[in-house]
Amino acid sequence: MASLAIFQKADLSMLSDPRLFREFAYVGGAWTRGSSQRLIDVIDPADGSRVGAVPALTASDAESAVHIAHQAFRPWSEESPLTRSRLLRRWYELIIAARDDLARLMVQEQGKPLSEALGEIDYAASFVEFFAEEAKRLNVESITSHLPGAEMQLSRQPVGVAGLVTPWNFPSAMLTRKAAAALAAGCTVVAHPSSETPFSALALAELAERAGLPAGVFNVVTGDATEVVGAMTAAPEVRILSFTGSTEIGRLLYAQSAPTIKRLVMELGGHAPFVAFADCDLERTVEHAIAAKFATSGQDCLAANRFYIERPIYQRFVEAFAERVRAMRIGPGLSDPDIGPLINERAIEKQRQQVEDALARGARLVCGGKVNPAGPLFFDPTVLAEVPDDALVFREETFGPVAALAAFDDEEEVTARANSTETGLVAYLHTNDDTRIARMTRRLEFGMVAVNRTKITGAPVPFGGVKQAGLGREGSRHGIEAYTDLKYVCRQSA
Repeated sequence: MASLAIFQKADLSMLSDPRLFREFAYVGGAWTRGSSQRLIDVIDPADGSRVGAVPALTASDAESAVHIAHQAFRPWSEESPLTRSRLLRRWYELIIAARDDLARLMVQEQGKPLSEALGEIDYAASFVEFFAEEAKRLNVESITSHLPGAEMQLSRQPVGVAGLVTPWNFPSAMLTRKAAAALAAGCTVVAHPSSETPFSALALAELAERAGLPAGVFNVVTGDATEVVGAMTAAPEVRILSFTGSTEIGRLLYAQSAPTIKRLVMELGGHAPFVAFADCDLERTVEHAIAAKFATSGQDCLAANRFYIERPIYQRFVEAFAERVRAMRIGPGLSDPDIGPLINERAIEKQRQQVEDALARGARLVCGGKVNPAGPLFFDPTVLAEVPDDALVFREETFGPVAALAAFDDEEEVTARANSTETGLVAYLHTNDDTRIARMTRRLEFGMVAVNRTKITGAPVPFGGVKQAGLGREGSRHGIEAYTDLKYVCRQSA
C-alpha cells in the first residue's frame, strides 16, 4: 500500500488571494472577534500543524448576530426576486473564480485529497447557481374558488431568520446548499460552521460580501457549538434551523427547538448498504464499490457502510475489491492521494474499535486494519470479510476507510438486512434484473437509492433520508420551499 508521507506543505499566506483566509467571524457586514478573548485553533489533520485560529464567540454574540439578521430580514425579503437572483449569481461567479484557493484552503483544514476538494468547490458553487435561478420561480398560485364572489391566491413567503449548522466533512458544499436556498427565498442567515473547519465558510462569507450581499443578510458565527447553536435554538427570531451532522446531535437540537416550534431541516446519520446480486457486472460493481466507500476517506454520510454480496460472486468480489484497496495511495491532501487523514483521534479510535470488534466476532481481516506510517491520523483502507450482523461495523456508521463485507443468499434476506437501520439515507443496488430493480427500489427503506452507479447527488436533487436519517430535503425546488411559508389569501371579488 503506497504512502505519500513526504510533501511540501502549502503556506496559506501564499494563496493567490490571501484575503480569503479570515481569522474572524462575520456579523452584520463586519469582520469581528466578538466579546470573547478566546480563540479556537484549527489544526491540519495531515501533520498536526496549526492552520490558524478563529474567535470563540459567546452566546451573547450569537444572540446579537440573530438580532442583526432579524433586522436585515424585512428589507432583504422585500427585494425583488430578480435582485436576489443577480446577487447570488455574482456570488457563484466569484466562487468559481476562487476555486483553486478555496480548494487549497479546504485541504489544509479538512485533509481531503486536493482533487476531491476541487470537486467540492464545484459542487458548492452549483447550489448557488441553481438557487439563483430558483429565486425567480417562487410563483403565486391561484385556486378555483368554491365560495361565491371570492378570489383565492397562494404565495410562498420567506419564514424569517434561518439558522444553519454545518459539518466539517463538506465545509463548503453543506453551507451553500443551505444558505443559497435560504437567501433565494428571502430569508437572512446566521451560519455556524464546525470549529474544525471554519475557514471554508469564512472564505465564502468574504466572497458573499464582494458579491454585494447587504450587511446582516449572511452572517458566520464561529465558536463552541454548545454556546452558539444553543443561542440559535433558543431565539424565537430563528424560524428555521437546518443542521447536517450526527443523529445524536440532531435529537438534541430537535428537543432544544421545541419551545419555539422551529421548522427543522436535518440531514443526519447514514448507514448505507451496498447490495450486489450475482447478475451484476462484477468489474463495474467493484469500481463503484470503491467509490461508494472511500470518497472523502470514508468520512461521508453517503459512504457505503455494509457490503452485502450474493454468495455465488462473493469470493470473487472480495478478492477484486481487496486488490483495488491494497493499491490505494495514502498521504496528505495536497499530494492528491486516494486516502487522506481522518479528522481527529476520535475518528481513528472508532476505526480501531470497529475492526477489533469485528475480528473478535469472527470476521476475517483481508487487508489494512491499522494506523498508517504517514501519520497518527492516517488509517489504512481496510477490508473485513465474513462480517457477522452483530458486529459494531454493521450496527453503526463507520465514517472512515473500513469496508465490511458479508454474503447473502436471497432477495428477501438481503432486503431485511439492508433495512435493519434507523438511519435510512442512501442505499446502493447493483443488479441487471429490471424487475428486481423495480421491486428492490420500492422496498428499500431509504430516502435515496443508487442503482448501478455511485454518484447521484447534485443541486436539482432532493437530498435527504427517512426514519432517523433526518427531516425534510435539501437541494431542488423542495429545498427552497423549506424556507418559505405558504400564505393563502381570500378576497371578495368586485
